[in-house]
Amino acid sequence: MARFVLAVAALLLAVAASGAAAQGVGSIITEAMYNSMLPNRDNSQCPARGFFTYDAFINAANSFSGFGTTGSAEQMKRELAAFFGQTSHETTGGTKGAADQFQWGYCFKEEINKATSPPYYGRGPIQLTGQSNYQLAGNALNVDLVSNPDLVVTDPVISFKTAIWFWMTPQSPKPSSHDVILGNWTPTATDNAAGRVPGYGVITNIINGGRECGGVNDNGGNADRIGYYKRYCDMLGVSYGDNLDCFSQQKFG
Repeated sequence: MARFVLAVAALLLAVAASGAAAQGVGSIITEAMYNSMLPNRDNSQCPARGFFTYDAFINAANSFSGFGTTGSAEQMKRELAAFFGQTSHETTGGTKGAADQFQWGYCFKEEINKATSPPYYGRGPIQLTGQSNYQLAGNALNVDLVSNPDLVVTDPVISFKTAIWFWMTPQSPKPSSHDVILGNWTPTATDNAAGRVPGYGVITNIINGGRECGGVNDNGGNADRIGYYKRYCDMLGVSYGDNLDCFSQQKFG
């Protein structure tokens, strides 16, 4: 009898998880779509293999009201394409110029040389970096990431949550990437003077403007982010929008 009860409970949990995935973000990024978008994430060459699971993404995504569920169907799809475009670049294992360059997102889960702001070097889909970001993300998620930054590379749900937290949260003078991709951000006079205009490009500026925007040699960073984004937009059947790069934008701050 006890075994029967446990079996029923397990079945109910599986059904509940399936139902959660079928709603909200999961209605756009199905497991089949996720696997098609990230076909090499579990490749034997990828250090992150087995880590970035679909269930972990859905669990994290459903924890943030409005993420991938705001606006029209087109806006929802474009936001998810933009999120995966940026995070795929951050975690890419692709080779520049290769035919499959944009099929290697989520290959890495932490900075390779671990040299940026150790021990708070880049981790997770968005490559969360710096003690301040670990502190703010930890406070928002109610976990101590300052004392245990490796949670971002040992717990896949927390890992995804840090990326979505960064995506959803404005950090003045930067708007949130969420507001930008939905068209809810209005540039200030300072932004206009700095060439920062609405579009995917300003999200790159939010994430890594100091190294990739304003005419610096970005080593192909803009092109890689845009390539991933366009691939995902095409897969989801949504237009790209305007202003995809940040070459002519000054960094924030």
